[in-house]
Amino acid sequence: MVKNFVYAFIRGLNKPIILWLLYVKPRSGYELMKEFTKLTGQKLKPGIVYPFLHHLEKGGFTVSKWIEKGKRKIKYYSLTKKGENLLNRVRKFFNMPIKELITDMLTKKGENN
Repeated sequence: MVKNFVYAFIRGLNKPIILWLLYVKPRSGYELMKEFTKLTGQKLKPGIVYPFLHHLEKGGFTVSKWIEKGKRKIKYYSLTKKGENLLNRVRKFFNMPIKELITDMLTKKGENN
């Protein structure tokens, strides 16, 4: 049951994490899923990643480029200036009073006393 609550919490953060990962460097959908798992310990399903990437691209927040690797073509996504502005708005949201709440939640009881 606890695992379900943790998963639900992380699931609520998957899109901001995807934005941030694309800010760090251009990535394919597969790379996003792998890096998300490394960061959170939770798997990110293709049914979440690819529709979100398409939505971001359609809105002008990302651009994609096909890269040939061997015999395969892989689509890489990178943030546009508009996408960076969106990420900055998300960052501002998390820097509002909610940041103090999250920081307090993540601090062990008695650690800041």
